[in-house]
Amino acid sequence: MSKPLVKNALVLAIALGLAACNETSTTAVSGPVNQTLVAADAQQFVSEAQAELAKLQYPAAQAAWVYQTNINQDTAALTAYLSEKHSSLSTKLAKQAADFNAVEVDADTRRKLNLMRNGLVLPAPADAKKSERLAQITSDLEGMYGSGKYCRSEEECLRLTEMSNIMATSHDPQLLLEMWQGWREVSVPMKALYEEEVQIANEGARELGFSDISELWRGGYDMPAADFAAELDRLWDQIKPFYDALHCHVRAKLGDQYGTDIVPQDKPIPAHLLGNMWAQSWGNIYDLVKPEEKLEVIDVTQALVDHQYDEIKMVKQAESFFSSLGFEPLPATFWERSQFQQPAGRDVVCHASAWDIDDQDDLRIKMCIQITGEEFSVIHHELGHNYYQRAYKNQPLLYRNSANDGFHEAIGDTVALSITPKYLKEIGLVDTIPDASNDIGMLLKLALDKIAFVPFGLLVDQWRWKVFSGEVKPQDYNKVWWELREKYQGVMAPIARPDDAFDPGAKYHVPGNTPYTRYFLAHVLQFQFHKSLCEIAGNTDPIHRCSIYGSKEAGSALNAMLQMGSSKPWQEALQTLTGKNEMDASAILAYFAPLKTWLDEQNQSRQCGWVNQDITAQL
Repeated sequence: MSKPLVKNALVLAIALGLAACNETSTTAVSGPVNQTLVAADAQQFVSEAQAELAKLQYPAAQAAWVYQTNINQDTAALTAYLSEKHSSLSTKLAKQAADFNAVEVDADTRRKLNLMRNGLVLPAPADAKKSERLAQITSDLEGMYGSGKYCRSEEECLRLTEMSNIMATSHDPQLLLEMWQGWREVSVPMKALYEEEVQIANEGARELGFSDISELWRGGYDMPAADFAAELDRLWDQIKPFYDALHCHVRAKLGDQYGTDIVPQDKPIPAHLLGNMWAQSWGNIYDLVKPEEKLEVIDVTQALVDHQYDEIKMVKQAESFFSSLGFEPLPATFWERSQFQQPAGRDVVCHASAWDIDDQDDLRIKMCIQITGEEFSVIHHELGHNYYQRAYKNQPLLYRNSANDGFHEAIGDTVALSITPKYLKEIGLVDTIPDASNDIGMLLKLALDKIAFVPFGLLVDQWRWKVFSGEVKPQDYNKVWWELREKYQGVMAPIARPDDAFDPGAKYHVPGNTPYTRYFLAHVLQFQFHKSLCEIAGNTDPIHRCSIYGSKEAGSALNAMLQMGSSKPWQEALQTLTGKNEMDASAILAYFAPLKTWLDEQNQSRQCGWVNQDITAQL
């Protein structure tokens, strides 16, 4: 499963509003004044803006790192202060960039101006008090999530990591419901703050010339905002028939396990039974839904334990994958400065993330690693971010980013698709490779993570865009959240939710203000990338058995795209690797084709689809 990313210090500073700047930094850039602007003015502005931003990057990233790895009153206060300072600067630069909208400039300058204008996640308004309040709210929300606990009693309080482990391993529906409800108590106090945050940030978006934050977010994909929304619908329509078949099979098996009184066969699946706190990936319930015939499916978690892997050894092995493709090893500082474990005695944000502290070589990951097969894949994913960050480090500052945010998330997962039995045997984790007759089990296990996630990856921002635009009012936040989850996922709340519930806030990316469409795009792009890289590597196996491990040719082709950063529209970057300038989910269907045939056979006598309230979905 994809995780939050700190892609580089510039994006970190803009997205989280964190930078160390002095009192005069907000006036250091000589932006447009009342005069007739020409191309030379735009070029000078871009040059000065990049220089000014470069000064802020290092301390900004350091401040963010300290806060997320040690949440306390002092680091929270420092974060809020720095956030307000930088938010004012980044918003001012974005507004100044917008002043050149009507000036005819060269393509490179126009792209940089657009990146500045569209780069803000939560734009602060010009009003200093509102800007300061916005910074405080963003800090408070992140702290509330990171320090959240569910207390079963005065003596027993559980963190999210512990609760997630219970959700992943227990088949006691009452215990699962308790954990599900308990974590959602953490987000209730966030609702009023979130409502206020949206109001203030929308004011900032309007000052930039956008109707609201949703238009700003949707406008950062090298196409009109409306066209981008249509593109998402097109991709989902490609995947939906496969998802519906998977949903039908999973629901039937859960009905066998828990009874159809708990899992009705004509309704969405209760969210607490899918092995994950957010029902976003279902791999943890594989044993409940696996094929009845005996299949040999490699247990990567057990293999890691058997071979005495610890957190560092897992990361070292992931590094060796990239080395096999021809990438240089990670710097020594990576091993000295990264967080690999949950520290004792302090609160941290455990969500895995990749960091580029100095925008050059101070690369790090922040994780609370568990010795599991899932975490083994996550580590490969996070290092993918780090290698991407380093690949584009020589680009101009505004281009030190991915072609679009989905690319950054896709790269690590593309590598993780090569964690095949063939790869596991090559690195000595297993002794034998199960034959092709066992592939259905492997494909089903992967689909429970990858394909089950796709509609969730789509709906989070569908909800936020409606909230940002004012289409959904605060009193309907939770109601519409569950309407969308039922519509896209066929998943429902296991119990009636109270009026003051704020279940979206129980997902990190909402209080953390991390756009989520990137993860939907990444799940499409990773299979498209994988298919192309396998072809470049000369693979002769079925695509789901392909591993590019050891292919310098594939590594060279991958690096050629990574080095482009965001210097060109994503369509051009995509064409560099795949030969196509359009995202295409057909690679997903090709990868999982044997599983789709098997699912259709299993579902022949089953009732598929779901009906709930006014929402209908049918196969």
